[in-house]
Amino acid sequence: MHSTDTQSRTVLGLESSCDDTAAAVVRHVPGEPPEILSSHVFGQTDLHAEFGGVVPEIAARAHAEKLDYMVEAALTDAGLNLGQMDAIAVTAGPGLIGGVLAGVMCAKGLAAGSGRPLIGVNHLAGHALTPRLTDDLEFPYLMLLVSGGHCQFLIARDVDQFTRLGGTIDDAPGEAFDKVAKLLGLPQPGGPNVERAATSGDAKRFALPRPLLDRPDCDMSFSGLKTAVLRERDKLVAAQGGLHVKDQSDLSAEFQAAVRDVLVEKTRRALDAYLDLSPVAPTVAVAGGVAANAAIRSGLSALCEERDVSFTAPPLSLCTDNAAMIAWAGLERLRLGMVDDMSLVARPRWPLDTNANPMLGSGRKGAKA
Repeated sequence: MHSTDTQSRTVLGLESSCDDTAAAVVRHVPGEPPEILSSHVFGQTDLHAEFGGVVPEIAARAHAEKLDYMVEAALTDAGLNLGQMDAIAVTAGPGLIGGVLAGVMCAKGLAAGSGRPLIGVNHLAGHALTPRLTDDLEFPYLMLLVSGGHCQFLIARDVDQFTRLGGTIDDAPGEAFDKVAKLLGLPQPGGPNVERAATSGDAKRFALPRPLLDRPDCDMSFSGLKTAVLRERDKLVAAQGGLHVKDQSDLSAEFQAAVRDVLVEKTRRALDAYLDLSPVAPTVAVAGGVAANAAIRSGLSALCEERDVSFTAPPLSLCTDNAAMIAWAGLERLRLGMVDDMSLVARPRWPLDTNANPMLGSGRKGAKA
């Protein structure tokens, strides 16, 4: 988006949609690269470890307790005070409603106390606009948003214009990684631990399905893949009385390969629809926690090389939930005059593409949209 605007803007962002409490300060002078002045994230992994997943009530309470501290840390790191912010941006959905509500109420208090504008940000837009923060991408670009609670292909056309080409009809990949880790006796969070186990595994030992590849669209399904892992595990347990480390590694490797194959093939199909727009600088971007997976990144990068389009993935710290992406999305909205008032509500569901049919189901880590 081209603009003659030269005004510097600094925004405080808050994120609390799942199990990470985060605050960040981002500054942008048009014509120069955006600057992340500070970014703090308090992870709740230890709080939920014994439950094998995120407990919404525990998450909401932790957010309410930690948000003030994260804000204070972010402002201190940036060397700024609340009065020097041009706006307060906050994730207003979608996500676990208790956590989203904690963030929205905190942001309202900060905005009211400082007289700064309040901006509600869609969590998915935060991920989808991250490539503009890190790589100054021009619209339109193709975004694969792939995380614990979400998986969808979006054509990002503008700050608040997204066209969804397809998505998961059941579990999100990150949720499937968590569940497979639990099935195999690996610790949470599942994504990095399955990936770690897979590094020494033989993916060819098992033959897991690649769901929905027989369908020509961009929709995906990961629930059946998880069930297939369960069946293979039960066979091994019945035959040998338990799982060996090699079994964990081999199943992890094949599961990861199956997820990669599905994502790569569906990206190929999404690319066809995106390239029909004849973008000037065709680019595929990936964001969300699962974008941190090296095998998946590598598969997507190879596809883009094959199709002669650019590929970009944010740094790992900006793949997982963070407040820098929320501050940036808020900054983009502020520039266009898109601000909210105290009637801003927390939303458990909030689709980016309001014209698309709702995706089915709801992931354990947050509502699908």
